[in-house]
Amino acid sequence: MPVFYGEHIESRLMLGTAQYPSPAILAEAFRQSGAGIATVSVRREAGQDTAGQDFWALVRELDVVLLPNTAHCHSVREAVTTAQMARELFDTNWIKLEVIGHADTLQPDPFGLVEAAAQLVEDGFDVFPYCTEDLVLCERLVEVGCRVLMPWGAPIGTGLGLNNPYGLRSLRAHFPEIPLVVDAGLGLPSQAAHAMELGYDAVLLNTAVAKAGDPVAMAKGFARAVEAGALAAEADPMDPRDMAAPSTPVFGKAFL
Repeated sequence: MPVFYGEHIESRLMLGTAQYPSPAILAEAFRQSGAGIATVSVRREAGQDTAGQDFWALVRELDVVLLPNTAHCHSVREAVTTAQMARELFDTNWIKLEVIGHADTLQPDPFGLVEAAAQLVEDGFDVFPYCTEDLVLCERLVEVGCRVLMPWGAPIGTGLGLNNPYGLRSLRAHFPEIPLVVDAGLGLPSQAAHAMELGYDAVLLNTAVAKAGDPVAMAKGFARAVEAGALAAEADPMDPRDMAAPSTPVFGKAFL
């Protein structure tokens, strides 16, 4: 099971908490998924707002590790300020860092991301950066103190799966000791299994479960797919080959 900043997590599946049809469905989806971490946006908690306090009570009842995020932040200053608010609100140094650079694709701003990560690490945060699979960017994030990397599979909410398996595989090979999480773009359990087969430590998703016709059933599907993919990676799978190879031995075959 994954270890993030020294903390052992009991599940390789991480779920977001937005867009569910109802609080009851959100809670049941989490229970059935066995997810070990819930991401939550600070924007859901607004001072004395009653709805925000009700949501916070629900999240606490999930009995999972909380990972606040800086969702929808588009500048370094906004992301750092939001992270500081999250630490006070949720009493944790963990922060999923988002610094969005492109409004249509929600692609991270690589320059702002590194700058914000450096400031937050200096301030004592354990940073989970939402990034692309760019190797140079990931090296810079590790250099400034990030001990987890969270490259996207595809743009947030698209359900396209793993757009660049080569890049994700290269990251895994380049950072064998760094926990890696595929974050965003997954739409089907098979795509989550693929990420785990590449050797990733966990997957994080939200829309694929929350917006499914049956979020609870989809949460179960992702839980089983993640487990299957992890088992496959641990089993040292066969390498693909161009030529067919019979699985039944030809030795002893009768030739007429």
